[in-house]
Amino acid sequence: MNALRFAAPVAMALAAGLSGQGALAACYVVYGPDEEVAYRSPLPPVDLSRNLHETLPAIAPGGKLVFWQGNYGCENEINRLPLAAPAPAAAPQAPAARAGRG
Repeated sequence: MNALRFAAPVAMALAAGLSGQGALAACYVVYGPDEEVAYRSPLPPVDLSRNLHETLPAIAPGGKLVFWQGNYGCENEINRLPLAAPAPAAAPQAPAARAGRG
């Protein structure tokens, strides 16, 4: 009887642990600076052990990473990474000095 009292909680804990593994699935989506989807997959596009502000700009400059638990929406994977860096805006030029005044 003692063994049965011990086995029931162990079995429940084991079942909870195994069912929790499926809940760890995730979907990762990277949006480019133009808000177009550049990446969608159950696999992270960057090393998540590092800060996102260190890793994401290397593959998607100006992009955003969104992720959630569950893999809903990740059935059709997309990978257009790395994105090219956006062209820098042209610096305004000073008006040319007028010659012959005076």
